[in-house]
Amino acid sequence: MPATGAKVSQVKSQVDVDLLSINTIRTLAIDAVQQANSGHPGAPMGLAPVVYELWQKYLRYDPADPTWPNRDRFVLSAGHASMLLYATLHLAGVRRVNAKGEVTNDLAVSMEEIKRFRQIDSRTPGHPESHLTTGVETTTGPLGQGAGNSVGMAIASKWLGENYNRPGFEIFDFNVYAVCGDGDLMEGVASEAASLAGHLKLSNLCWIYDNNRVTLDGPAEWSFSEDVATRFAGYGWNVTHVTDANDLEMLARAYENFLKTNDRPTLIIINSHIGYGSPHKQDSYEAHGEPLGEAEVKLVKRNYGWPEDAKFLVPDGVYDRFKNGVGKRGAEAHAAWLSKFEEYKKQIPQQADQINCMLAGKLPDGWYKDLPNFPADSKGIATRESSGKTLNVLAKNIPWLIGGSADLAKSNKTNLTFDGAGDFYPNEYRGRNIHFGVREHAMGAIVNGMTLSKLRSFSATFFNFSDYMRPAMRLGALMEIPAIYIFTHDSVGVGEDGPTHQPVEQLASLRAMPNMLILRPGDANEVVEAYKVILQHQHGPCCLVLTRQAVPTLERTKYAPASGVAKGAYVLAEAPGGKPDVILMASGSEVSLCVDAYEKLKAEGIKARVVSMPSWELFEQQSAAYKASMLPPEVTARVAVEMASTFGWERYTGAKGKILGMRSFGASAPLKDLLKKFGFSADNVVAAAREVLGK
Repeated sequence: MPATGAKVSQVKSQVDVDLLSINTIRTLAIDAVQQANSGHPGAPMGLAPVVYELWQKYLRYDPADPTWPNRDRFVLSAGHASMLLYATLHLAGVRRVNAKGEVTNDLAVSMEEIKRFRQIDSRTPGHPESHLTTGVETTTGPLGQGAGNSVGMAIASKWLGENYNRPGFEIFDFNVYAVCGDGDLMEGVASEAASLAGHLKLSNLCWIYDNNRVTLDGPAEWSFSEDVATRFAGYGWNVTHVTDANDLEMLARAYENFLKTNDRPTLIIINSHIGYGSPHKQDSYEAHGEPLGEAEVKLVKRNYGWPEDAKFLVPDGVYDRFKNGVGKRGAEAHAAWLSKFEEYKKQIPQQADQINCMLAGKLPDGWYKDLPNFPADSKGIATRESSGKTLNVLAKNIPWLIGGSADLAKSNKTNLTFDGAGDFYPNEYRGRNIHFGVREHAMGAIVNGMTLSKLRSFSATFFNFSDYMRPAMRLGALMEIPAIYIFTHDSVGVGEDGPTHQPVEQLASLRAMPNMLILRPGDANEVVEAYKVILQHQHGPCCLVLTRQAVPTLERTKYAPASGVAKGAYVLAEAPGGKPDVILMASGSEVSLCVDAYEKLKAEGIKARVVSMPSWELFEQQSAAYKASMLPPEVTARVAVEMASTFGWERYTGAKGKILGMRSFGASAPLKDLLKKFGFSADNVVAAAREVLGK
């Protein structure tokens, strides 16, 4: 089914310039993929009119300032279609934001960068990466993640509007558009996110479903035959259908339908042709994930009425078309917003200051005031309990700290209970407690989306279920965004629920993830210090790993202050004269075991040092001198204790050290029986210390 195109030399009408612009998006994508000899040309060819119509007429976006806080968000959940986005960013003239957050005069995506598609150190990687390319709102590629992020962004818009808008001052009311493919809608994370979005009635959210009926392997019907419209109607969405992706008028009616729908999110199902205009590959999986080939490219360009040998061509009139479309509309909308915000600052200065502080990624003055200081207590308190108390103080001090749990808030102790905290419910968007339901994967993606919208957002669940969140956490780490992932029930200390709920390998696997900061505090006061680190950490997400069971609150006048947490590891209990014979090291609930063992060894005349190690990542950032002062190389008698996989501890214990940890899954039993079965006792730590000392 060949496509028709406006001849480059015959631009006569608005329709011709629209089609010329659409075909420019298509051919830039085709040429970039062909030159890279890698990529996905088919989706950009099919979706170019869909994205063009949205950007030119509906997306509130100022290419001259892509940091405008109230810009509409465009998310390409189908991240493999990255050239669709790069070509649009280029033609729209979106400006680049530098590392300081300043808008420059450079293009976010220059023609040179398009020619360097998928090449080393380019700003046009194979899948869009938000930390590399201005105009990319979130990193996508693993399917469904962008869909989840878009729900987080829509939640953020609703929350910000409810908390900061005033009569006559609509400071926050941005809409969120996400382009999804068949693969996105097959992924469980998108189903979870869609279910929650429908429940919350997020009327500012529009998913654009590219119904091209083709997957990487072949026809979608091989694996996907459900009635998507009925499914989304069941979720509580408004569903509309565009039967021809090339019909700009029909697309316009669908976008208008979304903008007029104020009681639910909208799904626009668009029938498109993957590889549109390709004589031999249109509607074929061959157009999905590989270059068309030089011969086919020429045939496609002939079909578009395009010069067959021209590469990376932007015909006269196309840049102006975008400049007079999204450029003009966006600049006017942004200017009107700035004028309104100036008046808002005069009338409501306190709220305006909060907004500016939040958008700058800063913390308000006094954010740490009234943080708890826990008295020594041998019975102690679970670190999830001290976390809940600390989190409530911080959320009271930081108005934009918001989050929730995957139906475990009572167990995770993450409910915000101070006066005015409130809940985030359908049509009641002011509250700070979000009820994610049993949707861990979507929760992770949604928290990422909220964090990208400048909220300090947290999630919570059992540590074992970090596995359900992991793909979203990995993208949070790749984007280097300060999302906060709270995990409780962190070991076999879970007890009777048994090995299905007892994490073993999770700690080691998350420590292996680049840019992920993990903190496993050893007592209540280490929890407070961990939160101080987390809230000030700007370039990457944090995992806070907490106990179900009570752990002693250490006597800090006897042992070192918990402020040592900031360096990842610190000497908690020192050997007489600072010259240890043996070093005992641990994180979390096992720190107190090492302290008990230290006292027993001291009574025997053995000089031990206890090093609390709540964060390997922070410790590795310290100077060589600091690390050597904690773990002197000459002291080779070392014992590490952690109720988790032993994997990785050998870097600190060395070849002569001993590791007390988990080498199997756990078991279902009361805590005291589990500790005995798996050997977590002060006596066993003492025995290990004697063994490494050869005594």
